[in-house]
Amino acid sequence: MKIGAPKEIQPGEARVAMTPASVKDLAKLGHDSVVESGAGLAAGFTDDAYRAAGATVVDAAAGLWSQADVIAKVRPPTDEELDRLTADKTLISFFYPAQNGELLERAKATGATVVAMDMVPRISRAQKMDALSSMANIAGYRAVIEAGSNFGRFFTGQVTAAGKVPPAKVLVIGAGVAGLAAIGTATSLGAVTLAFDVRPEVAEQIESMGAEFVYLDFEDTQDSSSTGGYAAPSSPEFREKQLAKFRELAPDIDIVIATALIPGRDAPVLWTRDMVEAMKPGSVIVDLAAERGGNCELTQPDEKFVTENGVTIVGYTDFPSRMAAQASTLYATNIRHMLTDLTPGKDGVLKHDMEDDVIRGATVAHKGDVTWPPPKPKTQAIAAAPRKTAVKEPTPEERRANELAAFKAQTRSQVTLLAVGAALMLIVGAVAPESFMQHFIVFALACFVGFQVIWGVAHSLHTPLMAVTNAISGIVILGALLQIGSSNLLVVFLSVIGVLIATINIVGGFLVTRRMLAMFQKS
Repeated sequence: MKIGAPKEIQPGEARVAMTPASVKDLAKLGHDSVVESGAGLAAGFTDDAYRAAGATVVDAAAGLWSQADVIAKVRPPTDEELDRLTADKTLISFFYPAQNGELLERAKATGATVVAMDMVPRISRAQKMDALSSMANIAGYRAVIEAGSNFGRFFTGQVTAAGKVPPAKVLVIGAGVAGLAAIGTATSLGAVTLAFDVRPEVAEQIESMGAEFVYLDFEDTQDSSSTGGYAAPSSPEFREKQLAKFRELAPDIDIVIATALIPGRDAPVLWTRDMVEAMKPGSVIVDLAAERGGNCELTQPDEKFVTENGVTIVGYTDFPSRMAAQASTLYATNIRHMLTDLTPGKDGVLKHDMEDDVIRGATVAHKGDVTWPPPKPKTQAIAAAPRKTAVKEPTPEERRANELAAFKAQTRSQVTLLAVGAALMLIVGAVAPESFMQHFIVFALACFVGFQVIWGVAHSLHTPLMAVTNAISGIVILGALLQIGSSNLLVVFLSVIGVLIATINIVGGFLVTRRMLAMFQKS
């Protein structure tokens, strides 16, 4: 099959769906590649680079659409491009069927197969094809870079001879892929980062990245995550609590990165006009949801402007395209993985298996039928955290009664163990030879002193597992040293061997641990 990558015609779009590297990978699947001249120039890929990789470069889009069996694009097709589709062709691109109903009907009329990269289900097996996550990762990173270029201070706090610079306070709204990328970038730059998401199960992810999760004093009984790992709409009561919390935070926040989106809907307005007015002059808002209306009430898509109180609002809709080379590389890899699943035999023949969950989920039109919306995924990308049931606090009287019962039970257990131990000692003392007690005392002292000596070493010098083995070796050494003075040559010989082997074990353990620690030290 011939896989074609046309030049993107939407103004400002610099990405391309095929790179020279992906051309070579597609050849291994048995496919030939066709690229429109100049398709990769904005991303830094020349026509000669495509030719060197084995692709055919054609001069015009019409020639590419007529030659290619599969057309790989970034942006949804235009009306002109849909007119070039025929029933024997497959189109792979972003499509957004929920927002493009008319476009979907036109695609259906062509009889062609349309695979929407934005509809790839978010399950583990499909992560390699998840183009939304690939692009969102870039957008989240780039959003922080754009914020930094419009912010008049350092992200990190500094104390210098010229004065003290406080760290920037960053609030990230939405902890999806873009939000997590923004959190990671902001924290790595030294900012004090706060993050909010309607899904409480992502709090642990946020905190593990060094940010603070913004909790609401609200018990929401609804499930805040929908199937597929996306957020679901919140209740009006929850939304009011959310806005109240943001109004409380607004005066102290320097940078807001808004990433909240709900599939198939316009972006929810979460940062209102009064919040913008409450922010300090010089603050920055970067709205990643600008293309869908924006999370900020004042966002203007594709525009950057400064409000009357000095707040900069960035509403660019092309964040991935601003890093075109990286974005094209990742997106081309997503396309290649999709084609790998569509070409199971690696013989250059497409097999569109509608029984495959991933292929079925991403297919929005097939053989003259609209196949969107797809069946619900069988598994969730992020399992909802189990709700904690309220635990009734015991009264002081109940607490004292519980403590007394536990003390009595512990006392009975200790008395029973002492009685059993005394009985065993009496039995052994009556049956065992006279020298037994001497050896038993040596054994008991060796166990106690050897364990305490080695276990007292800080775990920063050896791992807990190594500490246990070294403690056992310490017991062996101490016991053997006490037996070396024996008059029995066999006992002396075994004691020396015991000391030697246990010493090798301890010294070797410390040396191995030291080498392990050295691997994590900065050179």
